Amino acid sequence: MFTVQDIQELRNRTGVGMMDCKKALQETNGDMEKAIEFLREKGMAAAAKKSGRIAAEGSIFSYIHLGGRIGVLLEVNCETDFVAREESFIQFGKDIAMHIAAANPQYVSVEDVPASIIEKEREIATIACKNEGKPDAVIEKIVEGKIAKFLNEVCLLKQPFVKDPDHSVNDCLNELTLKLGEKISIRRFVRYELGEGLEKRANNFAEEVMEQMK
Repeated sequence: MFTVQDIQELRNRTGVGMMDCKKALQETNGDMEKAIEFLREKGMAAAAKKSGRIAAEGSIFSYIHLGGRIGVLLEVNCETDFVAREESFIQFGKDIAMHIAAANPQYVSVEDVPASIIEKEREIATIACKNEGKPDAVIEKIVEGKIAKFLNEVCLLKQPFVKDPDHSVNDCLNELTLKLGEKISIRRFVRYELGEGLEKRANNFAEEVMEQMK
C-alpha cells in the first residue's frame, strides 16, 4: 500500500512526525496528496512549519492531586514571554499537568522512547504470538499493531486527552500552536505518586482526576 520511503517523503514535505505520517497514509490508502491534505485538515502540517523555531520561553506548571497522593511538574515552552502569559497557554499547561496525573505517561513523544524498550516489547509480542500459534505470515503485522498500541499508551503526545478523549494531546498542542501563532512544545515532566513502588491499595486516579475537573 505504501513504503517506508513514502512515509519519509511525507515527513519531508510536511515536517510532521513519522508515526503521524504513517497514520495519514494508512487513512488515505497510501495516496500522498490526500495524506498531505489529511494532515493539513488536522492542523498538523501547518503547525509543523513552526517546529524549526526556538521555543525558549514558557512556564513550569504543577499539579497536586487531591490529598497529595500524586504530584506533577511540567515544562511547556513557547517563543515569547507574551504568549507565556496568555490565558489559553496557561490553561493548556494546567490541563496537561492534570492529564499526566491521570494518565501516567512515561515519555513525552515516541522519539523519547529508548530503542531498547521498543525492541523488548517487540520481542515479548513476537513470543506471545508464536505461543498462541499465530501464522508466521501475520505475526509481523500483529506485533507492529501491539507496538503502536504500546506507544499510544506510554507517550504523552499520543494519549487521548482526558478532557476530550476524541483528540490526542498532540492534537490539542497543534490547535494551541495554530491559535497562538508560534511554536508551543512540551519539553519534559516528572510525575510522583505517593508510595510508588510499595504495595498499596489500587485506586482509579483517572476517574478521580476527571471528577475534580468537572
